[in-house]
Amino acid sequence: MPEPLTALITQAARELGFDVVGISRLPPQPAPNHNPSVSPHRLLDRLHEWLQRGFHASMNWLTRDPERRADPALVLPGCRSIISVGMNYYTDHRADERPGNGRIARYAWGLDYHNIMGDRLTQLSERLATLAPEDRHRAYVDTGPVMEKAWAQQAGLGWIGKHSNLVSPEFGSWLLLGEILTTLELDADEAGTDLCGSCTLCIQACPTGAITEPYVVDAGRCISYLTIELRGSEPTLSEELRRGIGNRIFGCDDCLDICPYNHQAEPTSEPGFQPTPLTTSPSLRSLMDMNEATFAATFKQSPVRRAKHAGLQRNVSWALANEAAPAGNGTPASSSSRDSR
Repeated sequence: MPEPLTALITQAARELGFDVVGISRLPPQPAPNHNPSVSPHRLLDRLHEWLQRGFHASMNWLTRDPERRADPALVLPGCRSIISVGMNYYTDHRADERPGNGRIARYAWGLDYHNIMGDRLTQLSERLATLAPEDRHRAYVDTGPVMEKAWAQQAGLGWIGKHSNLVSPEFGSWLLLGEILTTLELDADEAGTDLCGSCTLCIQACPTGAITEPYVVDAGRCISYLTIELRGSEPTLSEELRRGIGNRIFGCDDCLDICPYNHQAEPTSEPGFQPTPLTTSPSLRSLMDMNEATFAATFKQSPVRRAKHAGLQRNVSWALANEAAPAGNGTPASSSSRDSR
């Protein structure tokens, strides 16, 4: 008897190097956790509420066509299933945060995950076309109008933690996500169960209080937003927020590092995610002296290029100002919650 299509797709995904793969269906099946099952209607309600509170800050692109963002069937007409995949990007290295160094988020220590995962999703799409020539599908790696974390939870890859990121019982917080929307009716996996319980460590660890309540993040206070998505060399920023940023110059891992489910995380086998001295111990002075051409060449294959030269220079200037601030003013040189293992 031929092997079921769902099993063949799952096997192909693992052969291509994805650490986790799961399937969700439209309409979705009930989820065995404290959250009602994911549905386009419920996702749209949550998205509208978040936007109405202004928590998207200056990311106005999120306000365009929220109905499409909440419903995969509006992205791919006839969509019946979503193949969610993830790659472990944890490496057993520590950031060197001696005075004079900045901090870059762990996912940006190696090569750009968009390219690494995108190439493999393209190969998976090609296999899908071979297995089911009648299928129509679209693949995304953090680039399409898809609420990927919600569908990854529905596909059993983990659950959305109180910091709003996906948590895997096997890989902790260190999963990068991608997905393929497909018109195939595949067998769905059991949705992930929320295991956060009464833990609030991620909320307590946030240096700027961006996690306003469990599962809700105000992007305008989030260091990842402030150092990556916020544009302008000299935007208006309160001293409180600037001090909270500390030495972080691209993203922030504090709410991820503190999660108890990371204590047993195993290092990735993906060479592209391995760090370099530049990303684990970035010299603030060297980065401040870097011109635009050197920035473009240095970070050509790195996620850091998303901040652009002006943005990284601005972030470095904040970090230098925080480092020079008098002791006792509340400026965190580094967070005791990070890399606590």
